[in-house]
Amino acid sequence: MQNHLKSVLKTFLLSCLMTIAIPTLAGEPSQSLININNASVEQLSELKGIGKAKAEAIVAYREAHGKFSSFEELTAVKGIGAATIEKNKALLALE
Repeated sequence: MQNHLKSVLKTFLLSCLMTIAIPTLAGEPSQSLININNASVEQLSELKGIGKAKAEAIVAYREAHGKFSSFEELTAVKGIGAATIEKNKALLALE
């Protein structure tokens, strides 16, 4: 009986681990992409190194200049540099 319980527990723990590990190993993002051409201030604030003020600046730039045609165009927004874009590139979308 005790061996059966250990076996069941091992199987359960392995199942839990696989549920977490397989999407990560498959390269699936852990969060959904943020479209910089229609994201809200709140959504943009979720990005690394982007607080509320920078998120507001991104939205203001987008409203003044239209949609971003590339991620690199974000560097035109005051306070956004290449390093910030690189840290977030896997989380960004243009459409």
